[in-house]
Amino acid sequence: MSGHSKWASIKHKKGKTDAARGKAFSKLIRLITVAARQGGGNPDNNHRLRDAILKAREINMPADNIEKAIKKGTGELEGVSIEEVTYEGYGPGGVAVMVDATTDNRNRTTAEVRHLFSKLGGNLGENGSVAWIFERKGLISFDKGIVDEDELTMLAIDAGAEDIQTFDTTIDIVTSPGDFDRIKALIDDNKMVYSNAEITMVPKTTVHLEGKQAQQTLNLIDSLEELDDVQEVFSNFEISDELLESLE
Repeated sequence: MSGHSKWASIKHKKGKTDAARGKAFSKLIRLITVAARQGGGNPDNNHRLRDAILKAREINMPADNIEKAIKKGTGELEGVSIEEVTYEGYGPGGVAVMVDATTDNRNRTTAEVRHLFSKLGGNLGENGSVAWIFERKGLISFDKGIVDEDELTMLAIDAGAEDIQTFDTTIDIVTSPGDFDRIKALIDDNKMVYSNAEITMVPKTTVHLEGKQAQQTLNLIDSLEELDDVQEVFSNFEISDELLESLE
């Protein structure tokens, strides 16, 4: 598959939208609380909680903040009731967009998300309108030039990865959610450095964007990610490296 990784496109831009450390803390505290409430407070038995804690440590969140968020999720400490909400819709050029949010006020969050879709060339749909386009998968991304491509490919095949996708500047290893931890651990054991590793929503089909539609789509995703309640935005757009750089 040629072109630029659509997931890398989103992640590349996300570094800007989450630049405010306080906002990043707030989002991750909510994510940790929800993960602990749904799967328990032991990260060894709760991969969502483990992933959220790792993200929190990457931005140097104090251990005390992490512990309090876990205890609020398990009910050991009182806290505001937080729920998960997923929104589905279409962006410019007909790209599918899924928005994962954690909120203490569903009506507020829905209004904010709907406003951005309408303002920035998209439209918010009903539940199920685009979910069928995505699958939950493990995704481990590598920068070309950092790893030996042949060695990585053989390792991924032997480990039972579902797919290996090569783009202009990156290589993506796709796994089933159940195999993600095992394959990631094997990669760690072989001291291969990846740029990103997570369980995420991977599109079954993609929409190639150029020019104005590419800019509009990135603007919509940036704006959605800047909302305090939004945790992740998934889309099935694909644009070239050159165009991505020119739009920044």
